[in-house]
Amino acid sequence: MIYKIYPLVVFLLLSFGKDSSNTPEVEKATTKSIAKVEKFAVEAKIENIYNTLNSNNFNLPELRTFSEALKGFYLLREKGVVQKDILTLIDFSLSSNTKRLWVIDLATNTILFNSLVAHGRNTGEEFASNFSNSNSSFKSSLGFYATGEVYRGKHGASLRLDGLENGINDHARERGVVIHGADYVSESFIRNNKRLGRSQGCPAIPMELTDEIIELIKNKSCLYIYHPSRSFAMEERLIS
Repeated sequence: MIYKIYPLVVFLLLSFGKDSSNTPEVEKATTKSIAKVEKFAVEAKIENIYNTLNSNNFNLPELRTFSEALKGFYLLREKGVVQKDILTLIDFSLSSNTKRLWVIDLATNTILFNSLVAHGRNTGEEFASNFSNSNSSFKSSLGFYATGEVYRGKHGASLRLDGLENGINDHARERGVVIHGADYVSESFIRNNKRLGRSQGCPAIPMELTDEIIELIKNKSCLYIYHPSRSFAMEERLIS
C-alpha cells in the first residue's frame, strides 16, 4: 500500500532509533522523523498520481480535494470497507452550475465521468454551505461513503449509500440519501433558473448519466463529498 513505501528509509531511521545510547527524547524525535518520511512519501505519491491522471478531456478536480479523497480511499480499501478501484469525488466548494462530480478509475488512473450534481435544498442556493446528518433536514452530508445496492424507486434506478463517518454522515441510509437521476440536474435547468436544481439531500445526477454511473460505482466503491468548512480527522471518524 501507499503507506508502506520507502521501506529502506524507514528501516534506517528505525535502526538509528534502536541505538542503546538513545534517550527517550531521541527516540521520540526518531518516531517523528519516520512519520514525516511516511507523510512525505504519501503526499509525493498522490501528487504523482494526480499529475498523471488521464483527464479524458474533462476538467481535473483540485489537487487538495483529490488528495483528501485518495488518502481516505486507501485507508478504507486497506480496511476492506471499499472493494473497487473506483473513486467518486464531489466538490461542494464549487458552484452547482459547474461539473463538480468526478468518477475516477484508479486502476487505469483515468477520469471516466465529470458531471453536474445537486446538493440539498436547505444546504444552499447556488453554493452549498450548510450540512446535516439529521432526518428531514433536506441538507447534504459531507465525508466518505461506501456505495451499496441498486433499487428502483420514484426516481428510477437509485443507489444506496452507507455513510462512514460517525456524526457526519452515518445516518445516510436511514435518511434515504441515495444517488439518483433528476431532471432538475441539467444545463437547461441552469439556463432557466440561474442555478442547478436541488434535492432533499441526495447527490442527484443527470438522468442521462444515471444508469452508467450507478452501474459502475455500485457495491462497495468509495464516494467522498468535500467541502472546506470542516477539518477531516480521518482515523478518528472513519467507521471501522
